[in-house]
Amino acid sequence: MAVRPIRVFGDPVLKSVSAPIDEIDDGVRALVRDLVDTVELPGRAGVAAPQIGVGLRAFSYNIDGDIGYVLNPVLVEVSGEPAAIGEGCLSVPGLWHDAVRYPWAKVVGMDLDGNEVVLEGEGLLAQALQHETDHLDGTLYLDRLTKEQRRDAMREIRESDWF
Repeated sequence: MAVRPIRVFGDPVLKSVSAPIDEIDDGVRALVRDLVDTVELPGRAGVAAPQIGVGLRAFSYNIDGDIGYVLNPVLVEVSGEPAAIGEGCLSVPGLWHDAVRYPWAKVVGMDLDGNEVVLEGEGLLAQALQHETDHLDGTLYLDRLTKEQRRDAMREIRESDWF
C-alpha cells in the first residue's frame, strides 16, 4: 500500500502499550502491507506498528533480505549472555548507543491467516526481535541504556534538528 512516515521520540504512541489484534480484517491486512512496504527501504531491520502511528501488536522485519511480519508477537525465549551491542532506532534518528541484548531470541505470533509464526535466531535477528517487541510494550531502546548513556542520548536528542 504505502511507505508510512516514522513517528519520532516524543510521540505518545511510542510510549504506549499496543493492543492485541483480535480480528484479522481489511484494516489489519492494510497495516501489514504498510509495515512491509515501510521496512523494505534500505537500512531498515524492523518497523513496529507504533512507529507508523498504529497502537496494535504487529511488526515487520528485513534481515539480510528476508522480509516478513508477525502479528501479536510474544518474546517467548532468550538465551546466552546478555551483551552491550550497538543499536539505533528509526524513531530516534541519528543516534547510536550500546543497548544490552541477548544473543539469541525467539518470538511466536501469527500471520494473516491465523497460522502460528515462529521466528528465532541470533545476531541481528535476535536484536531486532527484542527491539521490535519492546516497541509494542512502549519501550524504546533508550530505556535500556545506562544512566550515563541515557543522559548523553537525551542531550543528543535535544540538540538534534528533528526534535
